[in-house]
Amino acid sequence: MITDTTGSGEDPTRSEVGEGINNSYYRKVSRFLTLLSLLLVISLLLAGCYSGSRPPRIGSPAPDFTVASPERTVSLHDLRGKVVVLNFWATWCPPCVEEMPSLVALQGKMKDRITVLAVSVDVDDAAYRRFVKAHNVDVLTVRDDKQKSNALYGTFKFPETYVIDKNGVMRRKFIGAVNWNEPEIAQYLNNL
Repeated sequence: MITDTTGSGEDPTRSEVGEGINNSYYRKVSRFLTLLSLLLVISLLLAGCYSGSRPPRIGSPAPDFTVASPERTVSLHDLRGKVVVLNFWATWCPPCVEEMPSLVALQGKMKDRITVLAVSVDVDDAAYRRFVKAHNVDVLTVRDDKQKSNALYGTFKFPETYVIDKNGVMRRKFIGAVNWNEPEIAQYLNNL
């Protein structure tokens, strides 16, 4: 017979056994959740390293397109033989507005080696024309209000720029506004 020496009226062996079972169960669950969390973190890190290392089309031929506007018709394939800096932009996009002067300066400095093709996705033709005139946008620019050309490149946030070599192969992708006056960029473009 077991005698209660604690004065609580409970069987001391029963509570110790129950406590041991509970502690063992919670330790196992805790280990499982820790292991599961660790595996999740490792898989996310590995997935991020692989998918973010290189845009999928770099090294492949640039998708060809033709954009016709009342002023001109521009086809990407007509620009072969020169490096093309293909920029998708809009007048309502503050980073695009910030970037445009450096694209104009780049075109002025390297006009014999490159062509800056600035494709506006503006729906409003009047806003596009005002912007081009007011900001002296002296690059090859065309408005693609149907946004078919940028869709070919998977571009839906602006600005986004692709560097295409003389043979029509995509070599680099820039997301967001870039200062095209940086010496490293000119050197990169000269080496293509």
